Amino acid sequence: MDLNDFGLIGLAVMGENLVLNLESKGFSVAVFNRTVSKVDAFTEGRARGKRIKGCHSIEELVSSLSRPRKVMLLVKAGKAVDDFIEMLIPHLEPGDIIIDGGNSHFPDSIRRTAYVESKGLLYIGTGVSGGEEGALKGPSIMPGGSPAAWPLVKDIFQKISAHTEQGESCCEWVGENGAGHFVKMVHNGIEYGDMQMITETYQMMKAGLKMSNQDMHDVFAGWNEGKLDSYLIEITRDILGYRDEEGKEVVDIILDAAGQKGTGKWTATEALNLGQPLTLIGEAVFARCLSALKDERVAASKELPGPDTVFDGSRDSFTADLEQALYASKIVSYAQGYQLMRAAADEYHWNLNYGGIALMWRGGCIIRSVFLGKIKEAFDKNPRLVNLLLDPFFKEEVKKAVPAWRRVIMKAVELGVPVPAMSAALAYYDGYRSERLPANLLQAQRDYFGAHTYERVDRPRGEFFHTNWTGRGGDTASSAYIV
Repeated sequence: MDLNDFGLIGLAVMGENLVLNLESKGFSVAVFNRTVSKVDAFTEGRARGKRIKGCHSIEELVSSLSRPRKVMLLVKAGKAVDDFIEMLIPHLEPGDIIIDGGNSHFPDSIRRTAYVESKGLLYIGTGVSGGEEGALKGPSIMPGGSPAAWPLVKDIFQKISAHTEQGESCCEWVGENGAGHFVKMVHNGIEYGDMQMITETYQMMKAGLKMSNQDMHDVFAGWNEGKLDSYLIEITRDILGYRDEEGKEVVDIILDAAGQKGTGKWTATEALNLGQPLTLIGEAVFARCLSALKDERVAASKELPGPDTVFDGSRDSFTADLEQALYASKIVSYAQGYQLMRAAADEYHWNLNYGGIALMWRGGCIIRSVFLGKIKEAFDKNPRLVNLLLDPFFKEEVKKAVPAWRRVIMKAVELGVPVPAMSAALAYYDGYRSERLPANLLQAQRDYFGAHTYERVDRPRGEFFHTNWTGRGGDTASSAYIV
């Protein structure tokens, strides 16, 4: 019998669309779903007449694949992935590949890579971004895991991925074990930040400038033709211009309580674990948490007063400032995200290609934008770039934007409009450019109450000192000093 090129387990929206994408690029696909009726519904519906084989068991799926077998799981992250790995292993042979394309947490991918390799098999944990449309037409794909698996799937992955206007594939090998899912996690964290900053900009326009949805639609349409050209700006433009069949502006009837699946929280948590100041994404996560306290906010709005200030400036000038503030904050968001990836590469011994990661995000994914091309150029010129803010292009762009950025934050405070992500971005910028921060006083406080010691500016780094601040303490000092 004819053997299939690829196997896929999990026929939810992403799974179905990725299968159709694979088939459209010339690959034959065998599919399975734990609820077998979904297999039949798919093969008799959207997959009818295509080179897609419906299977009613794991055994049937594996036996229908050419060697080395390649089986992708697109199932709910967590226990379901481990369960299917256990079901697959007895039917696979050395050199076969298990691929997890879900939103798994990267420590799970580190663990699973080691486990699957111990069975003589290969493992890939890959981020897949772009939603259902991306899965069908070409997503951004971020694979990591067993390096030996990459040459065996490279042709398939790069053919089904999104491509830039220059024809470059938005898929490249990321690194060992959990690196692919880590990069996808950071992608999702940056997505949280981008979305939050756009909503803060919307709130400044709506509550601060009293702009109509149509006016905002027009502004975002203009921004999407310039340096903010991106998928998220594009869909914001469309949302603000959308009316339902009754003529209602749909954005106004949506409850202001945001959901989240946890990947933004993972990013912020890992930043804390690695000691990285991922302040903007952290604020974006907390902003969603605050939005979820809808009933409390409604009650508080009747009790807690805000300023009576009304915006009386030029709306056109201020929307131009907003564009600059959003752009500068976006640069900070990526600078922080790349700092986190660099710290993770050191911690987990990954050899990450930072320019290649920007290229993977150029198309197919939710954060795709023209902006990413400049990030790729920055890391191509200097692969050891410490911080994106120090690249000549971005340094100059932020320098030009800073006055407008400050005006926006000041006006937001004056009007009582919360802009936590954009203000956190400016605070990070001001902190990063400061030769001296007040941490000297903080260290003195720590040494005063806990004998935690400190270093001195007039002595070499690595020498630690303790002061008997009260005259009542002893000379014993704590050994716990972490920078």
